[in-house]
This record gives sequence, structure tokens and C-alpha cells, in this order.
Amino acid sequence: MPTESGSGTQLAEGDGSSATDGDIGFIRRGFGEVHAVRQGLYQRHLQMIALAGTIGTGLFLSSGQALVTAGPLGAFLAYSIVGLGVMSVVLTVGEMGALVPLSGGVVRYAEYFFDPAMAFANGWNQVYLYSVTLPAEIVAASVLIEFWIIINNAIWITVFSLLVLITALVFVRIYGELEFSFAILKILLIVGVNIMALVITCGGGPTGQSIGFRYWRDPGPFVQYFGIKGALGRFLGFWTTLENAIFAYSGIQNITIPAAETRYPRQSIPQATRRVLYRIILFYVLSIFMMGLVVPSNDPTLLQLTGTASQSPFVIAAHRAGIKVAPSVINAIIITSAWSAGNSYILFGSRILYGMAVHGHAPAVFKRLNRFSVPYVAISCIGSFMCLGYMSLSHSATVVFQWLRDIVAVATLVDWLIVCIVYLRFYYGCKKQGVDRHRELPWAAPFQPYFTWASLTLFTLLLITGGFSTFISGHWDTETFISSYINIPIVLGLYLGYKFWRKTRIIALDTIPLVGLLQFYLSHEEVEPEPQPRKGLAKFNILW
Repeated sequence: MPTESGSGTQLAEGDGSSATDGDIGFIRRGFGEVHAVRQGLYQRHLQMIALAGTIGTGLFLSSGQALVTAGPLGAFLAYSIVGLGVMSVVLTVGEMGALVPLSGGVVRYAEYFFDPAMAFANGWNQVYLYSVTLPAEIVAASVLIEFWIIINNAIWITVFSLLVLITALVFVRIYGELEFSFAILKILLIVGVNIMALVITCGGGPTGQSIGFRYWRDPGPFVQYFGIKGALGRFLGFWTTLENAIFAYSGIQNITIPAAETRYPRQSIPQATRRVLYRIILFYVLSIFMMGLVVPSNDPTLLQLTGTASQSPFVIAAHRAGIKVAPSVINAIIITSAWSAGNSYILFGSRILYGMAVHGHAPAVFKRLNRFSVPYVAISCIGSFMCLGYMSLSHSATVVFQWLRDIVAVATLVDWLIVCIVYLRFYYGCKKQGVDRHRELPWAAPFQPYFTWASLTLFTLLLITGGFSTFISGHWDTETFISSYINIPIVLGLYLGYKFWRKTRIIALDTIPLVGLLQFYLSHEEVEPEPQPRKGLAKFNILW
């Protein structure tokens, strides 16, 4: 462990900061996986995965519930505030990932910059997160088929599960090309529905009726939550919708998880990270704003949880405006979105499990690679959880499955909190050791550490108040309470249990192996070619 490597032979002389044999050995063991796996992802793949890889049914279908709960202005504010917090998380992950481009993302950064016990706890937290979210997307894709034809959902669950599993087990390049294509479809859909919403609100639909901000005036910009009147009811509706936004943004921070399989990660990761900022504004915040213009928060169709495109607020808007062709097109692309999200989640979960196995936080069997240089045992383990999707076929099992899904938002929030904590240790470690982030690191995130402190405060408040509705008189719900808070003792138990078992300790700021990582980075810097300036029409490409 890095905490035990303080006494070794000095490898470099200079300003008093130098790496030890222990540091270098620890770092080389971690970076050994880069030579084991295949770098099949190019810069354009990482860009598009960062751009739209995790956009699934959360944005296209579940966003309607945000409108019902908070109203158009409440939903817009909720997605904007959570979006700002997520921006900070993505920026910090990009900074650490450019220096430590290994499989597993923040699980690996916690190993180097905070405490191996935190890497263990959050690693298993994320394995659970993606193991449950994966079958949820598979079920969503199968239910979407019912928009056209109704047959036994078990058939479609099996078909989509096999497609996701086969994609994950072959060359990572195939996954990259598939996600590249799906991401383009998602982008086209988002741009298309936003243009459609703009045309409708301006009176360009078949009915020729201009809407403007009519629905912001009636039924109003906010909704009274739980029937509580006045400012308190409106605020509670807005605050509840923050959890909906967390689920929609889930996974956006994981652009560095396949870093070991990415070509030229120290160029690709910063480029992908910088572009996430305006993507959040374009794809999430703008979409929620336009949705609130064309669909009233009291539309009864929003309350019908069909799971198909008929539940999408944009489809509802098309129906209200008399546009007939939109629903089928939207449903088809949402199916590819659910399939795409499933591909991303099995990749994230398996690479986290593989990265944990490399550092001894998971059984060594998960390090095994197949002939395509992908961790097939880890993929098979995560993929086996797709069988949970069959629980949706019976009513009683559906309740349990929904309960498991509810915990996903809390697990995501815990992950974001840990990212902030690990980054702050990294940031203050740089200050303690005299490392100039902007001059010596491959890339440094802006607005730090203030942006991260603000996000940490927001996420802590959201975690503490996640189950507040159960404390309102007459609204106690045991399932809601458990799903809102059970993740906290689980992660704390994993963290403290590993510390007791392995006797780990929080890495002191002056012993974080920054110097060794910087030396390793400088010794491999020449491997990555200098980025070439864009020419011709390529200058106008804002996607990759």
C-alpha cells in the first residue's frame, strides 16, 4: 500500500520531492493492466460515450415524473442544480483520470489518493449499482416493444440480454463503434424533440396553436407536493425532484472507467471532460425546459406509467399538437437508448470489478482475459444479474425489483460524494507536496477546490434528506425509508470492515504517491502524439 512505502531508495532528486522504490513498484503493478488489455477505444469513442453513453430511459421517460412532482420551473431548477453538481464531479474525475488512466475510475483513485478501504467499499457499491441498473434498462427496452406488439416480455428480455452480453465479450472496439452509433441516434433524437417542442410552442404544429409560457401560468410553475399548500409545498415538490434528476444523470461521471482501454487517454480524457459541461446544458437542462413549455404538469397521461413511448412527455406533446408520426420514431430510438445504456453499464460494472481484482479488492479470477483481451469473468458476473429482469414478469417480484432500482439513485449519490472526498484529498495533497496542478499535471480542472466543496455540500444535504417524505405526518413508508438510507450503513460497513480486516489507514497528504505518478506520466508522455490541428469542415465538429 502507498502508506507503507515511505522508506525506500530515492529515485529522483530535485526540490525535495521524490518517489521511492515502494511507490514506483505500487504504481507499476497498477499500470501493468494497460499492457494486458487492448486499447480499442479511440478519442471519438470516448467523446461519444461521455456525450450520450449513459442517456437511457431516465431522460426520455422518467423526466415526465419530474414535471408532475415539481412543475415546469421546479423541474428545470432541479435538473440545473444537480447538473452543476455533476459538472464538478466530471471535472474532478477527468483531472485524476488523466494522471491515472486505469480501469475502474474513482475506485482506483481512492486507492492512490485516499484509502484502500474506500476503494474497496465504493467499488462494491458501484458493482451493485450497475448490476441492478443493467437489468432495469433491459426490462425497459423489452417493455418499449409493447408500443407496437404485445407478446411475452421474457422473449425480449432474453434477446436484449444476449445482445448486451455478446457485445461486451468481443473486442472493446466493437462496443465503441456500437456506442458511437447509438450516441449519434440519441443526439439526433434529443435535438429533434427539442426542435419539435420549439415549433409547437411557437404555433408551428398542425393545430397552429401558439403555447408560449401558457403552462407556466396555468397550472403554474410549481406543484403543491403532498397537497401541502403554500411555499413549503412548492419547495418540497422541487426538492423531491432532485432525486429524479440524480437518476437521470447516473453514470455520467464514469467516462474514465475504460481509460486503460482508451488510446491516448491523457489527450482523450481531458477533451471528453471539457465538453461534458455544455452537453449537460444542451441535453438535460434544455430538454427539461422545453418539455415544461409544451406539456402541462397536470396532464393525466403523465401519470400513466406504461413504460413505453406513450409515457414520454415529448410524445404527449406531439399527440396534443396533432403530430402522428413522432411516437413510433421516438419509441424506436428510446429502445436503442435503453440497449446502449445496458452496454455502458455492463462495461462500467465489469471494468470496476476487473480493476478491483488487480488491486486485490476482489477475487483474482475477475482478472482473467479472453482472446479479445476483455475481462470475460467479470463481464459474465455482471451479466448474470440480467436474470433479475425476469422478476418483472410477476407482480410480487416487480415490487422487489422496483425497490432495488430505488436504491440506485442513493448509490449514485454516495459515489458522487466519494468522488468529491477523494478529489479534495488529491487537491490538498498536491498543495502539501508543492505540485503545481496547472503546470505539472496532464490536465487540471478549473474552479477548484470551491466547485468541489459546493458539490460536496449539496450531495450531503441530498443524502441526508433523501427520505424526508417519510417523516411527514401520515406519509410514513418503510420501503421508501429503507431505500433512501440503507446504502449509507452498507458502504460504511464495507469501509470500516475492510479497515479492520486489512489494518489500512487514510493516506497522509505528504505520502500520497504524486511524485511517483508524475514521474511515470513524464516517462510515458512521449508515447502519445501531439494533437493535430483541425482542418476544413472538421473545425465545426463539436461532438468529437
